[in-house]
Amino acid sequence: MAEHTSTTAATPDDRSPGLHRAGDARHRAGGDPAHEPRHQSAEPYEGLHRADPQMLSVWATAQTTGPVQRRGRYVPGSVKHPARMLPAIAAHAVTAYTQPGDLVLDPMCGIGTTLVEAAHLGRDAIGVEYEPRWSNIADANIAHAHTQGAPGNAAVIRGDATRLLSLVPSALAGQVALVVTSPPYGPTVHGLVRPGDDGVAKSDNTYGTDKGNLAYRDLTGLADGFAEILRGCAVLLRPGGHVVVTARPWRKNGQLVDLPSAVIGAGLRAGLIPTERCVALLSAVRAGRLVARPSFFQLTAVRKARTAGTPLHLIAHEDVLIFAKPAIESGDGEGSG
Repeated sequence: MAEHTSTTAATPDDRSPGLHRAGDARHRAGGDPAHEPRHQSAEPYEGLHRADPQMLSVWATAQTTGPVQRRGRYVPGSVKHPARMLPAIAAHAVTAYTQPGDLVLDPMCGIGTTLVEAAHLGRDAIGVEYEPRWSNIADANIAHAHTQGAPGNAAVIRGDATRLLSLVPSALAGQVALVVTSPPYGPTVHGLVRPGDDGVAKSDNTYGTDKGNLAYRDLTGLADGFAEILRGCAVLLRPGGHVVVTARPWRKNGQLVDLPSAVIGAGLRAGLIPTERCVALLSAVRAGRLVARPSFFQLTAVRKARTAGTPLHLIAHEDVLIFAKPAIESGDGEGSG
């Protein structure tokens, strides 16, 4: 989700070991009906995190907790990232919008959740990460996935995703079937807590210290940077390819910051077409009811707000914003279709 300070540009002849083959015929340019989203026929995710096997607009992706989803599948250091995507969210998106052998991209890959889940599902994956700490963990997670028999190839490029096209091999233009990513949710995230004699100690609650990270921009700056990233993604996507972005609003000084709407605007500026708006549950579904899985800080904030008379509720979901690249491009560069 956040990205990486040391920039290593890759060229067609200078790629990280294990990177997918840019000319591989499996990374098709589109036009095949077999590559349409498969909401009704997608194979079930092997982690069995969904309450209902059907691909619905409400994704039941928290039937088990995040730690349970990651246990044994990710290296221990993964828990240090302050804003990890649930593996079931990434797996659900990959299953719904790609076929085995397709190429998946996460331009803000954090600890590599998208890459790991794609590799386990037989897709190839490439990620970009800005923060060295998280890119190193992503590398470790990919290696760990391969020791567990993940059939897909995956690799991380270290660099600033707002310059995406200068980082990835030019031969990848038009080859990506799916982008799965999430912008940073502002500079303040929950992190980890540990009780002690002096109360609760908070740690690992920032993406990093580099102020060049998108997380340290205001909403306008964040949206502008994310639009630049999506413009690069649009070039790499094959015609008809999809972008899946998870986002949720947050509060700053009591005011709601509407990140999902900013993401939609960024996608439009990048020339992408909004096609769906889904919900990825952060709560479990039990007997037709939602069972919240709040963090310590979410629970504390809601309790304080309610005590003060503000009717806040626990966060139960993330917005999932889905875009498509036009299947046909007109001669003037504007997409149609």
